[in-house]
Amino acid sequence: MKLFEFKPKLVSCLKNYSKETFMADLMAGVIVGIVALPLAIAFGIASGVSPEKGIITAIIAGFIISLMGGSKVQIGGPTGAFIVIIYGIIQQYGEAGLIVATLMAGIILILLGVFKLGAVIKFIPYPIIVGFTSGIAVTIFTTQIADIFGLSFGGEKVPGDFIGKWMIYFHHFDTINWWNTIVSIVSIIIIAITPRFSKKIPGSLIAIVVVTLAVYLMKTYGGIDCIQTIGDRFTIKSELPDAVVPALNWEAIRELFPVAITIAVLGAIESLLSATVADGVIGDRHDSNTELIAQGAANIVAPLFGGIPATGAIARTMTNINNGGKTPIAGIIHAVVLLLILLFLMPLAQYIPMACLAGVLVIVSYNMSGWRVFKALLKNPKSDVTVLLITFFLTVIFDLTVAIEIGLIIACVLFMKRVMETTEISVITDEIDPNKESDIAVNEENIIIPKGVEVYEINGPYFFGIATKFEETMSQLGDRPDVRIIRMRKIPFIDSTGIHNLTTLCEMSKREKTTVILSGVNEKVHKVLEKSGFYELLGKENICPNIYVALDRAKEVMQ
Repeated sequence: MKLFEFKPKLVSCLKNYSKETFMADLMAGVIVGIVALPLAIAFGIASGVSPEKGIITAIIAGFIISLMGGSKVQIGGPTGAFIVIIYGIIQQYGEAGLIVATLMAGIILILLGVFKLGAVIKFIPYPIIVGFTSGIAVTIFTTQIADIFGLSFGGEKVPGDFIGKWMIYFHHFDTINWWNTIVSIVSIIIIAITPRFSKKIPGSLIAIVVVTLAVYLMKTYGGIDCIQTIGDRFTIKSELPDAVVPALNWEAIRELFPVAITIAVLGAIESLLSATVADGVIGDRHDSNTELIAQGAANIVAPLFGGIPATGAIARTMTNINNGGKTPIAGIIHAVVLLLILLFLMPLAQYIPMACLAGVLVIVSYNMSGWRVFKALLKNPKSDVTVLLITFFLTVIFDLTVAIEIGLIIACVLFMKRVMETTEISVITDEIDPNKESDIAVNEENIIIPKGVEVYEINGPYFFGIATKFEETMSQLGDRPDVRIIRMRKIPFIDSTGIHNLTTLCEMSKREKTTVILSGVNEKVHKVLEKSGFYELLGKENICPNIYVALDRAKEVMQ
């Protein structure tokens, strides 16, 4: 089995590529490029960088992800999930820190793909994914309140934390600008109703064009100049910047490493989730490891040109599919379209009202919140609800890094608790009913257990939690039989603590002059015990294939 496999979908798609396929990809690529424009601008500004950096990310990352990725139709670029992380990094470490963190995240993503860990990412519990996704949605909505209502803070700095933001909002709510609020509401209404009459042209694009034109006319002819636009806040550059390699030092790497892991994990989850959803629609199967390598490469190259973290974008990927995109060529065309817009039309972006972009992000946060799924999960087992709520509130109140770390720890602990609860340990001292040994009645007489013999049945994995439970079961009996038979036929695996536990049991039993016999050890567990040297202590004669042989061996010992 090869360790490293890299198979971009583009290579296989080009083998039978036709003019008809190219025309379908061309149409889809142009539409997706136009759809991506307002989102890239909005995500860039909301993340705390200039608007063109959002577009630069969509161009470079989108191109690399389509060129090297493991999905036919995946569209990459900046997404709403990263807004909270990026904003926090810039506040604390500046844009130089963001570049370092994104580069490290890119390297981590490549390593995940190289070592074939794409499948492992899918094992992150669903309540954690829903919890931090909903938490991000609430946080994104919170960051847009100032632009929605046109609040003025009189030079006072807006805090980075959730509670601090709402406190300053309430304190300055008397500075509300109703024109901004009207612009935001109109933008939201346009985006919400657009799908009723247009499936292909995105509501966000229609809202930006219509509202920008209306605000421009109001400023020019109506004398209403209190509506802030992108040009009032940013200086837009219509060019691709030169690549700049940041100065790396160990202190910065050490401090930003946890954040880089968060970016990598979130990017991996979102990209593979997007690719999986796309697979279900087009009836294909993506290569998760190749996709992770492409995502990593995109997050290494994009920040060198001032870009921000990128990943697979579900909304843009679905737009690509719905408009006929067949191969990664559509994603490459989408990147080219955005490049042309950046070079030739970007100056027009300065007229877009900030309140309109805030409206776009309100819809993004609403769609991201998945409140129906969140509500449904609240009816699930208490352990899942606990993980969901803790991850959600930690994401909102603290940050995503803390939420993912603690959420995973809690999920692991609860999982182990469930395994412990489902693993049974029983003690048999009189007789065994063969009819209960399988789901087929064998009509055999009960197996009599000789006096001085105890049979322990362990049903489930023998790991560190169960090892302690087994010790407690034996200590409660408090007796010293001549022979202890441990039936291991239903133990699928054993870990180091389990081996240590069995070793301690054998050593203690030897001192008490009690013989330990193992019965029905499966091949996987057998290899682990043999490799650990446990059989040298126990003696191979005390390893029996089934309970009948084990009882015969017990009778020999007691003679």
